[in-house]
Amino acid sequence: MALSEHYLEEDVHPIDLVEHLAEHHDWEFDRIGDDQISMAVEGQWRTYSVTLAWSGYDETLRMICTFEMDPPEGKEPQLYELLNKMNDQCWAGAFTYWAEQKLMVYRYGLVLAGGQIAGPEQVDTLINAAVLSAERYYPAIQLAIWGGRSAEDAMQVAIAEAYGRA
Repeated sequence: MALSEHYLEEDVHPIDLVEHLAEHHDWEFDRIGDDQISMAVEGQWRTYSVTLAWSGYDETLRMICTFEMDPPEGKEPQLYELLNKMNDQCWAGAFTYWAEQKLMVYRYGLVLAGGQIAGPEQVDTLINAAVLSAERYYPAIQLAIWGGRSAEDAMQVAIAEAYGRA
């Protein structure tokens, strides 16, 4: 059965839909509230924390995909140069680093204004794209921050799409 067949005639809350997808993929998840869910999605390099939150006020489904990262002191300039290069290659979503929380973050907001609804395939693609983007750039981050390579050199490992499962 296609992911969308279950929802053809129902008006489903976006977070209910995400919960169904998490169950479908057998991801560990925690329904934090009516408008927020957090899950663990295993990649090749890491297990990523993926959180989706619904804001009815601005009709946006916000997704953040994070993993812990604590770069050595003094490496922030290299990290931010690399982040700029990574974001230049991202068509949807963007990376940022939350220094206080020591988290690398990929985030995306899906605007559903005017009563639009997100389909399960759309949300599934959103989550998978986030994990695949994190997987794609993880080796570049390692090379630039801990391997002492330039951002340009480190990005060479991210030229090809990542393979694996999300």
